[in-house]
Amino acid sequence: MADGDKLKESSYRYGVNPFLWVIPLVLSGIGILMITSTTSPNSFLSTGTPFQMGMKQFQWLVIAITGMVTIYLIPLNFWYKHSGKLLVITWLMSWLPIIPGIGASVGGARRWIQIPGLSISIQPGELLCLAMALHLAKLFSREDKDPLKAFIAVITLMVIAVVPLLSQPDLGTTILIFLISMGMYVERVGWRLPIICGGIGILSLSPILIFGEAYRMRRVSAFLDPWSDPLDTGFQAIQGLIAFSNGGFWGTGMGHGFQKLNYLPAAYTDFIYAAIGEELGFAGTAGVLFLFGFWVTQVRGIYYKSDDVFKSALTWGVVLTVILPLAINVAGVTKMLPLTGMPLPFISYGGTSLLTMWSRVGLLMRLEKECSLEDV
Repeated sequence: MADGDKLKESSYRYGVNPFLWVIPLVLSGIGILMITSTTSPNSFLSTGTPFQMGMKQFQWLVIAITGMVTIYLIPLNFWYKHSGKLLVITWLMSWLPIIPGIGASVGGARRWIQIPGLSISIQPGELLCLAMALHLAKLFSREDKDPLKAFIAVITLMVIAVVPLLSQPDLGTTILIFLISMGMYVERVGWRLPIICGGIGILSLSPILIFGEAYRMRRVSAFLDPWSDPLDTGFQAIQGLIAFSNGGFWGTGMGHGFQKLNYLPAAYTDFIYAAIGEELGFAGTAGVLFLFGFWVTQVRGIYYKSDDVFKSALTWGVVLTVILPLAINVAGVTKMLPLTGMPLPFISYGGTSLLTMWSRVGLLMRLEKECSLEDV
């Protein structure tokens, strides 16, 4: 073999697949453009520049990429050793939003920690999801293969983890942690217990969780029939559907959307997928889903590359923490599920979400590097 071929093979074998970070970078770029577009009218009126929110998201992207590089440089053994401590820390942080003077209330929910002296807020629930995936990967890597013991351990851990989230209340992140936990159990152990116990739990707890809060009832009502109250409970869902309708196949064009003019609430956060549908059309929304799908195919190679249980379980868990929020957000915006307030990964405005998503990219890059070294 020629020296050039050897060098190429060595680079491919020990390097990192560039698609692992290039695709998230493209998605984040789309997010910055759409955030700028959807916020430009109000931003110009309040600050004199249409680029304020887009520039803030760009600053968060720089911080997030720096965090990704930092996490990539940390050996996986560190996360294995300290996963329990990280879970406890993030769990304790999840109690802070409900403390007066520390937590910030938005829309009746206290899910954010306000940093004193800075116009920055952190959502600890985002950190808790990633910490759960890390610790569950460690849990499944242990030698005990008894399905019942593993299931009890997962359920116990999950129930304890969501207590502060339900106190905020944050049902969306609670559901996400449940799905991540069950998804990781199914991948490692099997379907039987999650289907049986999950079905019983959903039937018994759903009425309590839904009817226990008035705002959840409003969301269910809007999901079932938004046209029954088009100016209140059904307003956001209807405006999202109108945005998709306005966009057609090719969209109205970047910056030419109409719904962002105070018609579509949360157009740059939870409903940014609808804003993409209006300005970039079906082609744009399908393109976003294609990018996520292609990214998953690249991560799939890491999953099959290692025989180490911790690494394969962590890869699966990290993918779930990205794909499940994507599915929940898209399903909510397109009225296939009730709204949960879940941001669109890499695209929606929000520093904590962007930072934790890029942290996942750094973990996956480290996983690929260490899995490649196993073959040496």
